[in-house]
Amino acid sequence: MKVIIIGAGFTGTQLAKRLITDENDVVLIDKDEETVRHASNRLDCMVVHANGNSLDTLVDVGIAKADALVAVTESDELNMITCSLVQSLYPNVLKIARVRNEDYYPKVSSISKTQQNALYGIDFMVHPDFEAAEAIVNAVEHGAVTDVLEFENSPYEVARVTIEKGSKLDGISLQNIRHLTKLHFLIAYIERDGETFMPTGATILHAESRIGILANKNIMNEIFELAGAKTQDIKKIALVGAGRIGNLIAERLIEKPEKQSIFSKLLFTHKQNSQEFVIIEEDDKKAKIASERFSSATVYKADITDESFIEEEDLSKFDLVIAATNNHEKNIVTAAYFKSLGVDRTISLVSSGSFALIARNIGIDVAVPIKDAVIDSILSHLKGKSVTGVHTIAEGELEIIEIVLSDKAKIIGKMIKEISKPGSFIILLIKEGETYKVPDGNTVLEPNDKLVIITKTTNNAEILDIFGVEE
Repeated sequence: MKVIIIGAGFTGTQLAKRLITDENDVVLIDKDEETVRHASNRLDCMVVHANGNSLDTLVDVGIAKADALVAVTESDELNMITCSLVQSLYPNVLKIARVRNEDYYPKVSSISKTQQNALYGIDFMVHPDFEAAEAIVNAVEHGAVTDVLEFENSPYEVARVTIEKGSKLDGISLQNIRHLTKLHFLIAYIERDGETFMPTGATILHAESRIGILANKNIMNEIFELAGAKTQDIKKIALVGAGRIGNLIAERLIEKPEKQSIFSKLLFTHKQNSQEFVIIEEDDKKAKIASERFSSATVYKADITDESFIEEEDLSKFDLVIAATNNHEKNIVTAAYFKSLGVDRTISLVSSGSFALIARNIGIDVAVPIKDAVIDSILSHLKGKSVTGVHTIAEGELEIIEIVLSDKAKIIGKMIKEISKPGSFIILLIKEGETYKVPDGNTVLEPNDKLVIITKTTNNAEILDIFGVEE
């Protein structure tokens, strides 16, 4: 596959790196000379110093033979215009644009998502703020104990949790877990001593390791308890940052359009006066907008680094602090500081998986890497028509891929044990018709089955070939 990427910032270079690993032909374009020089030194692909929205430039780098164009510059307008330009002359090229401004997403309910994108000549629009807000809200739903990966219309999810010393999972091998509990769950991966790997039955779990658990949502809290993770009701939430992502988080947590909000699900079992939701924003205009929009919340125009403000409002007594400003380094410092003050749970919005690892290593409970979420979303559209989702694990070492089997796949009619490659991939879930289940070795693969697979990123191309994914 030939992919042209416009924008050589962090997202563009990381996306290029992932595509190069999968042996794709990649061209990266950026108008900033220093950015281009930096990218050229890091990537084994063509890097061009030019304006990405120039038709001459696109023709020179081979847009006529490209399979996809991805526009991820800092300008929504430039991304959209570039895609529209390509659509007018090369309509068969797949076009993906990162677009942050919600105003470019039509609110008319009669217009489908596909029709919305077609309005601009774009096949897929990626909204990074929405992706990040969704991840944070999912974590809050689970008591902010961990970050959570959900699958569309599935009762199953993958949650990362740390094994506490002396817990029931500390020191036990995977093959003996069934003697410990009747709960049905699967350990998809383990993060230990800087390494991330898929376990076998003989693998022994150790304290301070992080594990990715696949289980039904209804029993996840019980599994957390086996790992020693303490869950408790969240009655008081402080949200730091009332920018675009902060507003999306607040909207999901405290507004109730047609159904009960997440905040109400968490809190309404308690007395009315025990509930508290606070928003802290240092920008006067943003604070005023948040105050008008979220009338049930208390909004402060204040600097979260002001110790006197923290003491005066008794913020150290809150159950959860969410740091979601545009300054990702400040988010990490804020979350870590509140953790040191005794706040039980903290969530931090960070820029990338590397910073997420740092955040978790200094005690922050959940770290959401916004740029990694964007890359995953883009890759889900680039890996082939039958790939419906891509989710990066542990700084890109592992991927969880959602695949729909075509009737042309060579593995159709085979049992899972016939295609198994230990250490290479694990089929976590299979959706047959409308029903999801955890498969076993005797499960037979049929056309249109939806599979959720975890694999090493370096094995990606081989795995997609095994499961018959076509570009």
